[in-house]
Amino acid sequence: MGALLLASAGKHFRDPGFYRDVVPEYLCRCDPVPGVDKSAGASHPLAILSRDEWIAVSGLLELAAAVGILLPPTRKLTATALTAMFTAFVAGHVDALVRAYGPQGTPRRRKIHALRLPLQAPLVLWAWSLRKPAQQAPESGGRP
Repeated sequence: MGALLLASAGKHFRDPGFYRDVVPEYLCRCDPVPGVDKSAGASHPLAILSRDEWIAVSGLLELAAAVGILLPPTRKLTATALTAMFTAFVAGHVDALVRAYGPQGTPRRRKIHALRLPLQAPLVLWAWSLRKPAQQAPESGGRP
């Protein structure tokens, strides 16, 4: 999980476009455009960051989780937070799939998002399973 999170975190910064579709529109702040009526782009209360800022924040969270999941004192807390984060990401994947079937959607996007959405369930379950303490290897050797 640590390696997967590290790779994913790096991709957030190397190729942020890969994640653009899965950031729901309602989370994206409508920045004012000069010369355009400011009331025209009413925002959702959760729209506190731009799409690119959400991508960067999620990349930083995944980077922190990659470290936290490897450290025994923070493993359970990190696994719980990852479970919540991956569960929250499901909404973005559903939104992306719905938009892929909308007027602006393409067959390629439909295929991509139809494949990405089901991958979320194993990630949620895997993260949840990491909440258990690591098993210690049995001691080898003879009798004391």
